[in-house]
Amino acid sequence: MKKLVFLAILVFSFSVLANAQPRPTEKTPASPSSTPKKPAPTSVPTRYEGGLFGFSENEKGTLKFDDDNERLVFFGKDNKEKFSIPYKAMQIVYPQSASVRSNTGTVVSAVPYAGIFGQFIKKKRRYMIVNFDDPDVKARGLVNFKIDDKELLDSVISTLGEKAGMTQRGDAYYRPK
Repeated sequence: MKKLVFLAILVFSFSVLANAQPRPTEKTPASPSSTPKKPAPTSVPTRYEGGLFGFSENEKGTLKFDDDNERLVFFGKDNKEKFSIPYKAMQIVYPQSASVRSNTGTVVSAVPYAGIFGQFIKKKRRYMIVNFDDPDVKARGLVNFKIDDKELLDSVISTLGEKAGMTQRGDAYYRPK
C-alpha cells in the first residue's frame, strides 16, 4: 500500500512539472518607476563639487537647462556662466547619496562621556553625478553637483535624462551604445 501511494505521488509531481511552461525572458528594459516625476524648474540651486577639467574649486551656483543650445549650464555665485555640458556628450546621469557626520556630531564626539553620541549625529548628502565624453579634449569626465532636496534631485535627473534622449534604468539614465 505504501508503495502504491508513493508511486501515485511521484507520478503526480512529475506530471505537474512536465506541464509547466517556461516564461520567455523579456528583451525590453525594465519599465520606469510608476510614479511620474514632476519636471524640474529651469534653474536649480546647487553646489559644484568638482570633476571638470580646469574647474577645481567647489562653488555654489545654479544649474540651468539651455534647451536652445541643448546643454546643461552651470552659473557661479556671481551669475556668470562657468561651464556647460552638451546633452549629446552625457553618457550616464545618476543620483548618489552619502551619510556623513555633521559638524555638530564632530563637536559632540570630543566631549568626554558624551562622545559616543556624536557618532550617531549624521547628515545625508545627495549628489547628481554626470558622466560625459568631453568633445574638446577627447577625454571622459565625471562631474558632481550637490542638490539638497531628494525630490528636486530626482526631478532634475529625470528631466535631464529625457532632454538628453537617454534611456532610464532604475534611478539612472544612460546612453546606449
